[in-house]
Amino acid sequence: MKEPKIDVNVSLSRWPTRRLPLDETAVLVDQLAAVGVQQAWVSSLDGLLHKDIGAVNDRLVQECLTVKNIKMIPFGVVNPMLPGWQTELSRCCTQYKMRGIRLFPSYHGYNFASLEFRKTLALANEHRLLVSVAMQMEDERMMHPLMRVKPLTVAPLVDALSEVPGTRLLLLNVNRTMALDPATLLLLQQSNVFLDIAMLDGLGILEELLTIISFARLLYGSHAPLFYMAAAHLKIQESALEHVVRHAIQFANANTLLNPDY
Repeated sequence: MKEPKIDVNVSLSRWPTRRLPLDETAVLVDQLAAVGVQQAWVSSLDGLLHKDIGAVNDRLVQECLTVKNIKMIPFGVVNPMLPGWQTELSRCCTQYKMRGIRLFPSYHGYNFASLEFRKTLALANEHRLLVSVAMQMEDERMMHPLMRVKPLTVAPLVDALSEVPGTRLLLLNVNRTMALDPATLLLLQQSNVFLDIAMLDGLGILEELLTIISFARLLYGSHAPLFYMAAAHLKIQESALEHVVRHAIQFANANTLLNPDY
């Protein structure tokens, strides 16, 4: 029997510049189930470029409801650079009872030093929403010439988070360089900051990182459909992790994060 997993980094719909093998929901769900995923935290790729974020989140919720064999947890997209974003964030919580939101700063034109980001953190914290942030979506070598976005600098996030203490923050698609950045390591000393393993690249990266931070800070994420499902699965299987650590990363940490004991 496969070990149970919660995948915290899944997207529905299609990537703007190319088709992907897993960009049909039914195919994606089958692959999630094949590696033992019981629950997926899901957002929409439409949210990167669409301006009608309300419609994006409506479709996301409806698509999640069509899936029966895996629990799909929708994370609404919020773009604080658009008018009415506060209403959309509140709607995610009050109308759809979402547990979290997903932010795409690089694609929406702001960074961690922006006032808009800090306001978003504050309002999300007020609604007790988990904030997941896509640090990147693809390697810059894969970017379409017309969709090149600036990389995010982690350092301003330390100050931003200090202004809204207690905000639950999940950093998605952190690569090895970002993970070992002193600012990231400082953030990960806090019990409310987490990162997923999807883009942690390099031999022995999990073992290396776990000599510096607690395994309680790491979550299982595939970054599907942009990444193949097997990548995250094999990353865990090929790492020399004790069973309790493996279970925490694949399931228990995410389960606790989504269901905080206030």
